[in-house]
Amino acid sequence: MCRNIRPLNNFEPPATPDEVSAAALQYVRKVAGTTKPSAANQAAFDAAVAEVAHTTRHLLEALVTTAPPKNREDEAAKARARAELRYAR
Repeated sequence: MCRNIRPLNNFEPPATPDEVSAAALQYVRKVAGTTKPSAANQAAFDAAVAEVAHTTRHLLEALVTTAPPKNREDEAAKARARAELRYAR
């Protein structure tokens, strides 16, 4: 599951709220050990996702780097090339 979490720092344009929420959801799923919580745990699961997303947004705002911002399309192309090599075997 956590392989789906992508780096969100130092991109131009910055990470969207949807990207941050998706990463938070993947993290909470991994920690909870489930992709769909039971009805009894749904509120706690949703609260955890909201808190992780909130904290992630603060982290991304606070991080400082001297590296030039990465281009999303270039990074996606690199990931596709790595996947082709991996799955071509």
